[in-house]
Amino acid sequence: MIVSWDWLKQYVDLSMSIDELTDRLTLTGLNLEGVEKIDSDMAIDLEVTSNRPDCLGHIGVAREVAVLWEQELKKPAIDLKATGEKIDDLASVAVECPELCPRYTARVIRNVKIGPSPAWLADRLKSLGIAVINNVVDISNYVMMESGQPLHTFDFAKVSGQKIIVRHSQPGEKFTAINHQEYELAEGTCVIADDQHAIALAGVMGGADTEVSSQTTDLLIEAGDFAALSVRNTARRHNLQSPSSYRFERGVDPECIDWASRRCCQLILELAGGELADGAVDVAQPAEPRPTIKLRFTELPRILGIEVATEKVQKTLTDLGCKETHICDHCIKVIPPSWRADLTREIDLIEEVARIHGYEKIPEDAGVKMVASVRSLEDRVHDQVRNVLVAAGFDEAMTISAVDRKWVDVFRPWSTEEPLVVSTPVLRRADCLRQTLAPSLLSARRINETLSNSTIELFEIANVYLAQPGKLPDERRMLGISSGGGYSSVKGVVEAIVAAVAPGNQLEATLHDDKFFASGRGAQLSLAGRQIGVLGEVSPWGLDQFELRSGTTIAELNLDCLVEFAVPIRTVEPLSPYPPVGRDLNVVFDEEVRWAEVEKIVRTQGGDLLESVAFQEVYRDSKRLGSGKKSLLLSILLRSAEGTLTNEQADAIRDRMVADLSQQLGGELRA
Repeated sequence: MIVSWDWLKQYVDLSMSIDELTDRLTLTGLNLEGVEKIDSDMAIDLEVTSNRPDCLGHIGVAREVAVLWEQELKKPAIDLKATGEKIDDLASVAVECPELCPRYTARVIRNVKIGPSPAWLADRLKSLGIAVINNVVDISNYVMMESGQPLHTFDFAKVSGQKIIVRHSQPGEKFTAINHQEYELAEGTCVIADDQHAIALAGVMGGADTEVSSQTTDLLIEAGDFAALSVRNTARRHNLQSPSSYRFERGVDPECIDWASRRCCQLILELAGGELADGAVDVAQPAEPRPTIKLRFTELPRILGIEVATEKVQKTLTDLGCKETHICDHCIKVIPPSWRADLTREIDLIEEVARIHGYEKIPEDAGVKMVASVRSLEDRVHDQVRNVLVAAGFDEAMTISAVDRKWVDVFRPWSTEEPLVVSTPVLRRADCLRQTLAPSLLSARRINETLSNSTIELFEIANVYLAQPGKLPDERRMLGISSGGGYSSVKGVVEAIVAAVAPGNQLEATLHDDKFFASGRGAQLSLAGRQIGVLGEVSPWGLDQFELRSGTTIAELNLDCLVEFAVPIRTVEPLSPYPPVGRDLNVVFDEEVRWAEVEKIVRTQGGDLLESVAFQEVYRDSKRLGSGKKSLLLSILLRSAEGTLTNEQADAIRDRMVADLSQQLGGELRA
């Protein structure tokens, strides 16, 4: 928000220097971006946060200055004299979408004379970087920058039927804006129309057909309120951001709408002449009453660490525009003003008292009682997962939640429902909320490949959105992994995650055939019989879908499930002082037998004495082993906490393993 020093003087006495003013405003939340001298004026660029739209006009900034320096706010008085016909005989307004337009007002001025603006008006707009057009258009811009309320002026003679209709756009409807570009409107866009076609995009931009020109004699002045989300979607969809949309997106003061309309009419009559129609058309929804907020005086020292006098608290809140409804020894109750929609809770009032009193006046050593916070189990698990992955050489990625529609059907491990679609793509063609993290990570991998990055090990912790007919989407917290390593390498990383988060639980992998995975290289991951994820090497077809050059392996885990298996409190067991005993097993199986099946049997028979089992290699030779056979070499390590295992004991455990492998999987021990 650029503020003119000379203009600001109209509403409040500026007895301080510009440096003092900007320093104090910065300390109270209006950060200084810069100051520029323009002719004899100074343009002050202030950063206005999105929760303070009341400071998007000179009067709002002046109100802050008046409160800080305890001065009077001088808001212009308005005295309008209507000399024309009754407005009901000239124009009508119909609001067909009140949810998108809570209030719409219209006034009519006839027989105006369009011409250049006076020097004082032109100079003030130039100091803000606003182009000077003509007296009427300049006045509407002037009032917007004065009050923060956007307005629009129509050439009333070009409004067909002298009727304003606020409605949803029709399918395929087209609109030509004042920039003389034509736009095809998405169905449901809020438009201002006459009885033939759209003449303005509500809250965003007027139309070329009804813009004010040198031939204009009759005006319709619009001032209203439009739903913030509707304005934001329209502006972004058509790339038509404007000073008006900027303000409507953040919210306008509902009680300033009529004031701004009358102020605009006042200046038009003074600078362009004309006859103001008697009355105004005002179509409005019943306003919700502002809530009463209670501020307990004991909360000030508890939150701020300092005492603030009751009289100071009372004066601060009333100077800010709050209406006092009750005050006693322990509290004050107020109704916040219409221009401060951000004041809804007690803590909001405490913040107002603190910033007006001065944060710099609060000693650094002020005693504030602290309450110890406790990190949730989910946060602790997520940190454990990050630690394992970072230690394994992975980098954390952060990607957007929407993906290209063509990627949705490529890999769907969690849902077969159609994805949720956003009305405005976050990026080009990215309009579907993702149902898996894989497309986002593989897209990031492709970008890294184009930049010739040799090591691309990525993971992401984020939500996926699974549609449920007639219900809100099922949002699940997922861990996605993309690696240049093979299946075994990534499976080892996943096992390390499970060991860190849920020690004592064994990860189970079962074959999962999917077109996205290479044949025999995909698996479903389970803990205690419950599926928690998928893992696999991406097939050549899958690599083509993402235009990837090199092989990659992906894994995806449901972190919400993993949290349920987490062991938050760890126990310590003493290390065995006795030496381990190792054995190697070389067993011949049918080709279809999976390592996961072998490992499960070995762990079951080894019991508490099995310290580790490790796959060594696989050997195939149709002449020695037979067709369709393979030999698996594995190593086991046995150790007891009660004494040294003898060779006989170790051999007995090994023999039981071999017997079960033979009985359940048809395995045969090689000599």
